[in-house]
Amino acid sequence: MLILSASPHTHLFAAARVSSSSLSSSNISSISCSLGVRSTVWRCPRAVLCSSKARGMAEMVDSAVTVFASSSGSEKRAAEPGHSRTFLDVRTEEDLLSGIKKEAESGRLPSNVAQGMEELYQNYRNAVFQSGNPNADETFLSNMIVALDRIFKEVEDPFVFLPYHKAIREPFDYYMFGQNYIRPLIDFRSSYVGNISLFYEIEEKLQQGHNIVFVSNHQTEADPAVIALLLEATHPHIAEKMTYVAGDRVITDPLCKPFSMGRNLLCVYSKKHMYDIPELAEMKRKANTRSLKEMALLLRGGSQIIWIAPSGGRDRPDPITREWYPAPFDAASVDNMRRLTEHTGVPGHIYPLAVLCYDIMPPPPQVEKEIGERRLISFHGTGLSVAPEISFREIVAACGDPEESKMAYAKALYDSVTEQYNVLKCAIHGRKGLEASVASISLSQPWN
Repeated sequence: MLILSASPHTHLFAAARVSSSSLSSSNISSISCSLGVRSTVWRCPRAVLCSSKARGMAEMVDSAVTVFASSSGSEKRAAEPGHSRTFLDVRTEEDLLSGIKKEAESGRLPSNVAQGMEELYQNYRNAVFQSGNPNADETFLSNMIVALDRIFKEVEDPFVFLPYHKAIREPFDYYMFGQNYIRPLIDFRSSYVGNISLFYEIEEKLQQGHNIVFVSNHQTEADPAVIALLLEATHPHIAEKMTYVAGDRVITDPLCKPFSMGRNLLCVYSKKHMYDIPELAEMKRKANTRSLKEMALLLRGGSQIIWIAPSGGRDRPDPITREWYPAPFDAASVDNMRRLTEHTGVPGHIYPLAVLCYDIMPPPPQVEKEIGERRLISFHGTGLSVAPEISFREIVAACGDPEESKMAYAKALYDSVTEQYNVLKCAIHGRKGLEASVASISLSQPWN
């Protein structure tokens, strides 16, 4: 969903010192982000809830809407003035599907968005029911009611993202909306966090005013929610404060936007899509320059957590072996982010972070140019691990040559992410659980 990526010839944050005169659109790396849906034909014999269930569902939806829309303890309805209550007023699955059909027939809902909403409904339903949760029907329906309401609102009144977007928490809490939507997809029984003690170290550094940069692999559009959910029990401050670099697709696709609105984002336009519409290229370059300035200002202020994935895109399986692994890092992107971090006048620390969650929402096998890629959704275990920060000075001392040092630093970060990823893979897919821990990577389940 959210990724900072770079092609081999891209120069991200190239200036050693960040100043207004040194910022240009060439400093922004390529971004590859998208959301799509894939239909899963699956029907439930209980498509219409009985009257007692309907009454319970009405109470659950009203409660969920109040939580999402609460502000400073006051209760506010999620339906803003002028916003349709088509989806908020439904109480059964039949009503939900009828609402999509009604809005599509009226012309208020574009046919492609309506189709995506129906596919999302079917696929999310299937995934939530995989969990075996006895309350899966209520959880699924209440989450989909709110999700489709927010998606429809984006069609009615599209939200425009600024270069630096702060998570919207009121009057509607988009952060909690995203958390509660993804939560039922995570099998916490087979999910793990590596080196939880390092997150305490990171939190201490943040309290001291230091900046933190996570150099990470990137797997799915759900990465931000997965990271936050796995840290929710022990480090909610890190989970909520983290800023992600976001591509233009997740801030333009109406099915993505409600989830993006709940995250802190630095919004950029992908270099690979810069000239899709030639007359917009200059606007995109200027927007990227503004985003870079915003990042520099954030880092100068200190106590920032930036998540980047300098890989050029999401991880994808080997076409022959079908094995998943972190996509290689671009050395120029890593080095330029490192230099930006070092020249903001605030102590900065770069940590390698590994994420494993592709089963929840795997990307398509190949990169697609069109917005609206189709996706699968599943209930599955996930993993997150962090390793000690890697000192560039130590790399320089060992290499000497600047270009060699740059390549060696990116490799050191990548190798650490890969090592952590393999331990998570052994724990989750190899079903070794906590026994997959090694000397340098200690797994735990902090929510237990």
